[in-house]
Amino acid sequence: MYKDQAQLLRWILIQTSHPGNVGSAARALKTMGFSDLQLINPKTAGIAQDDEAIALASGAADILQSSQESDSLESSVQGYTLVLGLTSRDREFGPPAIDWNEARKLVQAHVGRGQKVALLFGPERTGLDNQHLSLCTHRVWLEANPLYPSLNLAQAIMVCAYGLREALSVDSDEVLNASSEQIDYADPAAVAAMLEHWQAGLEAIGYLDPANPKKLMPRLQALFARSRLHKEEIDLLRGIAKQMMLKK
Repeated sequence: MYKDQAQLLRWILIQTSHPGNVGSAARALKTMGFSDLQLINPKTAGIAQDDEAIALASGAADILQSSQESDSLESSVQGYTLVLGLTSRDREFGPPAIDWNEARKLVQAHVGRGQKVALLFGPERTGLDNQHLSLCTHRVWLEANPLYPSLNLAQAIMVCAYGLREALSVDSDEVLNASSEQIDYADPAAVAAMLEHWQAGLEAIGYLDPANPKKLMPRLQALFARSRLHKEEIDLLRGIAKQMMLKK
């Protein structure tokens, strides 16, 4: 059961600078039984094949070899109904913020229903930016020393991988009951595409001034993120946007 559930999790590293962090991340994932590693726009092309990455993988070279490198975060999260962005920085807008304990319960429930989950980790120096978080369903922070809440990228991945191995290895009645209802959530990539459609519609009816947009779209993005839209609701909202654009 654990092996099947582990395959539903995808680990995404965005714009990673140091090959050693990629190798250490691969080692952490293999140690905890995970394997799906995605590399989005690493600072060096072919970073997973760098000598330092291979050395620090320390026996997890197969995870490096099977990792996928891409320039599209949208395609990497397509079909993933729970996308967790790991960052400790507060944001004015963006997806709902939850702590790691709550995030683990969400992961348990989603994989119990056979739904795919992605975890996003940002660049070492800056972390996830607002554009990255726009493709997340939740912003997640790890509890740490408030005077020094800094974790190395590979350390953060190991903490999460260990916690999820522990969570997915336990079959409790509570988790099984929570997993019994299949919910057809829209993935964040579909929500982002819908928001682009809405932006065009709002401009068409004169509600949004493209020269002075203020914070309308970030507020709508935050509103829809809190709502956890279903697939049929995306179709409904796109239909509304289409009608708005007919008024142009």
